[in-house]
Amino acid sequence: MAEPFVINMFWDGVMDLIQFSDGDTSVRVSVLGRQGPGILPVHDLLDAEILVNSSFISGRLDICFHLSDLESWSTALDDLEIGRSVEWLDTGNGPVIRIQSADDDSDVPVFVVEDASGSGASAIIPIAVGGGWIERQREQLREVMRMWPSEVVKTSPGAYEWRS
Repeated sequence: MAEPFVINMFWDGVMDLIQFSDGDTSVRVSVLGRQGPGILPVHDLLDAEILVNSSFISGRLDICFHLSDLESWSTALDDLEIGRSVEWLDTGNGPVIRIQSADDDSDVPVFVVEDASGSGASAIIPIAVGGGWIERQREQLREVMRMWPSEVVKTSPGAYEWRS
């Protein structure tokens, strides 16, 4: 049985956007901060890292995503809540996180982290997430959005300005 989950959103200035764990195995996406604070248009890009840990493998992958990708993560959580499998960050040229919902073949969700365009590596990690895991992810998403609100608006192709 999975150990109780404790939200650990902050440490050393880092905030978790995604944190799935069963005590022994975990997949996290930790936001490190803005890529270029105060610089248009990169102000709304977030530097982050994907961390995978299990008794078999450990890995870390640097990523960067736009604050608008948080909306797609919110939509992914909606889909997960109704039992659909999801992909997040699949922009065609970077890492992808897939979550395959528990089904008849597996009683736990399976997390797939793939870096096809970079290292070519992928990891498939089943995690017994326990009850309430979707709401925990929603709370972490809300905290990240509070910490790093969108402050840039694209006014036309290649043109950006500060949100009023």
